[in-house]
Amino acid sequence: MMRLWWQDPFRMFQTNLREIDAGLDVESVLDYLEEFGADTWLLSVGGILSNYPTDLEFQTRNPYLAERPSGDLVGDAVKAAARRGIRVMGRMDFSKIDHRRAEAHPDWCFVGPSGARQVYNGLTSVCPSGDYYQVKLFEVLDEVLDRYPLDGFFCNWMSFNEVDYSRVYHGVCHCVACQERYDGALPDDRDAPGYADWLRFSKDVLADLTGRIRDHLAARRPEAPLVLGDQADIVFHEANNAVGRRLWHHRTSESVSAAKTFRPTVPVLTNSVGFVDMPYRMASEDPHHFAQYLVQAIARGANPSTYIMGTPATTPYTCLEVAGQLTRFHRDHVDVYRELVPAAQTLLVRPVHSRAEFEGLYLSLLQRHVPFDVLPEERLGEADLSRYRTVVLPDVGPVDLGAYAGRVVATGTSSVLPIRQLARYETEAEVRSLHLEGGVPVFGTFDVFEAPPDAEVAVRALSRAPYGPPEKCHGHVPLDHPGMVKQGNVVLFPWTIGRAYREVGLSVHRDLFADQVGGAVETDLPEQVEIVVGRSAAGYVVHLLNRSGDADQRFAPPVRIGPARLRVPDGVREVRALVAQERLPVDDGWVQVPEIELFDVLVCV
Repeated sequence: MMRLWWQDPFRMFQTNLREIDAGLDVESVLDYLEEFGADTWLLSVGGILSNYPTDLEFQTRNPYLAERPSGDLVGDAVKAAARRGIRVMGRMDFSKIDHRRAEAHPDWCFVGPSGARQVYNGLTSVCPSGDYYQVKLFEVLDEVLDRYPLDGFFCNWMSFNEVDYSRVYHGVCHCVACQERYDGALPDDRDAPGYADWLRFSKDVLADLTGRIRDHLAARRPEAPLVLGDQADIVFHEANNAVGRRLWHHRTSESVSAAKTFRPTVPVLTNSVGFVDMPYRMASEDPHHFAQYLVQAIARGANPSTYIMGTPATTPYTCLEVAGQLTRFHRDHVDVYRELVPAAQTLLVRPVHSRAEFEGLYLSLLQRHVPFDVLPEERLGEADLSRYRTVVLPDVGPVDLGAYAGRVVATGTSSVLPIRQLARYETEAEVRSLHLEGGVPVFGTFDVFEAPPDAEVAVRALSRAPYGPPEKCHGHVPLDHPGMVKQGNVVLFPWTIGRAYREVGLSVHRDLFADQVGGAVETDLPEQVEIVVGRSAAGYVVHLLNRSGDADQRFAPPVRIGPARLRVPDGVREVRALVAQERLPVDDGWVQVPEIELFDVLVCV
């Protein structure tokens, strides 16, 4: 079978064009991309505006194409890029249509529960259930493919638009197509009964549409992949910031890991946003923040991409310097990133709910140098768990691990042992003053149960006692309620130990949990260095990410760390440190890691 281009590492640069950018200097942009280290250009092609002379009645030609002698930006870009060996992918956006088409085709449009359309800056949102997506989208793809040998397609904002650009919530679509497709009465909003069923319906509609687009492209131009959700040829993740959103410093790494763990050989594209937030598209992201997008992406095996508004000449963001440095690093070490797949022996399941529990366990493993992969809970039945020594279940409730026979470390409500629950403490008042032996405080929820008779019980609970005034602070009596139970290869913490660490930050919680997981890399590196392991065509690959710059709602400049010792896997004869550009002697299974600034990569053979 022919190897397709996107199955090898690549580096993308996206120019998200405004209509006034249609006259851009193609050669100048390509000069910039080559210097930047990119080999793929994501160019705005069609949908809301067509940057080529479309003949389809329901499409709108960009009026600024008149500034080009050819009248065709896409044609000019494809020809010029081909001369340089740069691929061009088409960005399509079918989420909105202009007023004239909305009036002519009301059946294409989003209709809110009140009957109102969703109009933003003169454009009307359309619904994926309607014929604009279901039929007309394919006519646009055919017109583009008939004219240009594009190297792939990305469909922006292909979703049921409950929320607009201003984060205004409009509810569930009630258009004619949705009413015909949906079995039953449509809910009005996320608080209505039946909303969970509608979510499944909407995901099914989008999954079906994604599959049809993918099949259509494969039939027309097999070498042109679809970049979209986790069922597309290339999985898309947008690394971005947002005003008012709590910063989770590990969002990019988590998202890439979730995709690569589910389907290790399917490429992931991390499109890193160069601006701060959609309302502030002319404001550059902080360079230290932006660097984390790309470093976390490549460490987990994703292809790096940088996304700007306009062109490099019109929006020279300050973060582009470090973006170019990291993109060129990926280019210069393509042999290391070819076929890079996860190699951790610990799996951390990402629950549908219990986000704080997940994040606390995530931080615990990272800081204790336990390499791990992330898998969404909903993918448990589809992934191969057999390669993992340990599976961690963060408060997931009832769960089926199939034939998995390895070690399980579960927390909270995760049902993995045959126990009889006696009570559950789940409010702040119910757990306040609750301790375990050794002075371990309990936060979140705590389940009281009867352990199996052959189970090993540890860190039992102490009865609650007054906590004020000091004269009355006594009376914590030992109880039979276990804070940890071991039976066979299963360890259960019947309380939210991860949430406790996330919200309070006591190392006693982190260490109590991580000691039961095991599998830490032996090193004297501090907890601020994240260790990510993988295997590629080049060998065993260890990314060392300096997280000392993780700060409140930002990334500060990291503090240099090291040198330090690190044990490598048995049988490793040679280690290269790619950033330091050094060969590291292996001495009785140990190497001396050079000083780490932002990151380093060890290749072990």
